[in-house]
Amino acid sequence: MLDPTTRHPMILPDGTVVKTVVNLNQVIDHPRMEIGDFSYYSNFNPVEDYAAAIAPYLFPLSPEKLIIGKFVQMAHGAIFVTSSANHAMNGFSTYPFWNFTMTPETGFDAVKALFNMPGRKGDTVIGNDVWLGMEAVVMPGVTVGDGAIIGARSVVTRDVPPYTVVAGNPAREVRSRFDRKTVDRLLAIRWWDWPLDRIKANLDAITGADLDALEG
Repeated sequence: MLDPTTRHPMILPDGTVVKTVVNLNQVIDHPRMEIGDFSYYSNFNPVEDYAAAIAPYLFPLSPEKLIIGKFVQMAHGAIFVTSSANHAMNGFSTYPFWNFTMTPETGFDAVKALFNMPGRKGDTVIGNDVWLGMEAVVMPGVTVGDGAIIGARSVVTRDVPPYTVVAGNPAREVRSRFDRKTVDRLLAIRWWDWPLDRIKANLDAITGADLDALEG
């Protein structure tokens, strides 16, 4: 049964709970992350800190956010490199000297100021029903549109349009999943925002390709 409140959403026919698959918003409580229902992460092994696993450079004091929509599918090792991973590049050296010279007298404002450097990319935004393949990397400030597919081990450095397949390093467009008219209709339908009962009643049309049924 689809249940957005369960930690482990995958249960095999014999009742075995697959503990390596988690609903992300049930295992992450992070002030700079927003995660929609049913978005899951599948790792080969259980993870102790899921926030650190998927966004290792997003800190409670980071100015940017990581925003993940509904029904996002994240394979093993997929990560987001957010803006707080960057080093200042406007001087002669990129070495983060101030990170290693803090003392007990270093105040909150001084620590927070370490994140405010020129050229920040801002929030990373992942749309709804996006599939991120194994070990895909999404770089700072990227927006991935609804229904997009990110190939395994891709490095995404620029925005990805809705319902587009990208792959490679740097990731480049492979193809659009559907024609422009179909994409526009899907973006208007926004089935991921429907009540759960309506989604369940239309699973054949959602997992198939029956636009008329979805619009009915």
